[in-house]
Amino acid sequence: MRKAIKIVTIGGGSSYTPELMEGFIKRYDEMPISEIWLVDIEEGKEKVEIIGKLAQRMWDATPYNVQVFTTLDRREALKGADFVTTQFRVGLLDARIKDERIPSLHGMLGQETNGAGGMFKAFRTIPVIREIVEDMKELCPVAWLINFTNPSGIITEAVIKHFGWKKCIGLCNVPVIAMMNEPKVIRKETSELNYQFAGLNHFHWHKVFDTEGNEVTGQLIDHINEKNGGTPANIFQAEFSLELLHSMNLLPCGYHRYYYAEREMLEHSIEEFKKGGTRAEQMKEVEASLFEIYKNPDLNKKPEEINKRGGAFYSDAACECISAIYNNKGIHMVVSTQNNGAIPCLNSDSIVEISCRISDKGAEPIAWGEMGSFEKGHLQIMKAMEECTINAALLGDYGMALQAFTINPLVQKGSEAKQVLDELLVVHEKYLPQFKEKIAELKKQGVASKDPVVIELMKNGH
Repeated sequence: MRKAIKIVTIGGGSSYTPELMEGFIKRYDEMPISEIWLVDIEEGKEKVEIIGKLAQRMWDATPYNVQVFTTLDRREALKGADFVTTQFRVGLLDARIKDERIPSLHGMLGQETNGAGGMFKAFRTIPVIREIVEDMKELCPVAWLINFTNPSGIITEAVIKHFGWKKCIGLCNVPVIAMMNEPKVIRKETSELNYQFAGLNHFHWHKVFDTEGNEVTGQLIDHINEKNGGTPANIFQAEFSLELLHSMNLLPCGYHRYYYAEREMLEHSIEEFKKGGTRAEQMKEVEASLFEIYKNPDLNKKPEEINKRGGAFYSDAACECISAIYNNKGIHMVVSTQNNGAIPCLNSDSIVEISCRISDKGAEPIAWGEMGSFEKGHLQIMKAMEECTINAALLGDYGMALQAFTINPLVQKGSEAKQVLDELLVVHEKYLPQFKEKIAELKKQGVASKDPVVIELMKNGH
């Protein structure tokens, strides 16, 4: 008889958790789960309790005897866990609002995982994931950590390379969406195509072949600017240059629009900001309406409204990854893991997002081979930015943070970059203890945000 599984989800009060439950329910026959622990913090207490009740109703509507626990005590939950999933947001959506508004007010891209906002999300998250890993070393030393806390690649690199937790896999929904949607545009089923991905999280490329080995990448490039061509719902669909993509003969991910069509994406972002606020503010409204739906005592399944969130399908990918490890499936998935030579232009211990075989050994990357000069140059810049970001977060090193800002292609250089960095440090003081001395110095200099929305959030203790 196979051992029953204990699963712990850090950030259990997330609006995505019902999708996670649905994924586990679908796979119960291959994963005999006995208990699921949903962990959150004091500020998320109400949400995790709502989610916990819905999750239990979802399991009670099945023939399976699975108990859902909710707790604010992470250590209580982690004891003896087999799999730990992480899906938390330090500072909640209010922190994301600051990440998006402040750069936008300075004429820069305000985006959750790219540019200044993405680096600050990492600054806030890395110290917390370090504490989680330390708890796991003591309380569940053989557990797998499945991370889909963003920026997923950077967080996964911190866990594996800096905190020494090798049993960690990072996930993202962007490759999943591509593999779900692209086949339709050339009238194929997903099972009729084979994919190979390589790059970094939110900065990868892929190529596609039919089952006879004929490459169809070029056909898909021709359709990339069409609606539902594989771009996530939360990314504005500025047009790619088909000449550029055909010369590469690679399909970029949706996030490459921020780099290949930077001006168009920035103009759209600023225009949207002026019209109705940031994506984070919109998501706050969506999330509030979702939780009203979740409160319904008759609801016992994942509601369709969850698909309005840009991160749909993250959770199902997590369930499939856990099943592949538990059942030694050896299936293809695109995950963040250690490079181990699969992309020769990056260090072997760098974390890359790449096609892998997932088995009980974890993720084994499939070698991509040499990148072209164009892709190689971009990759090395982006990896350098990630490394500077991690080092700044670990050390509270202001100069290193400024290096990360300066090398990031989506941050304007010079005094404007420094001003955005300084303002973000001050408004996120509560979640950046490693920068305590620098923040005190900046406050003495009078650094503060002039944005009324941010000022109101600060007044309310956010």
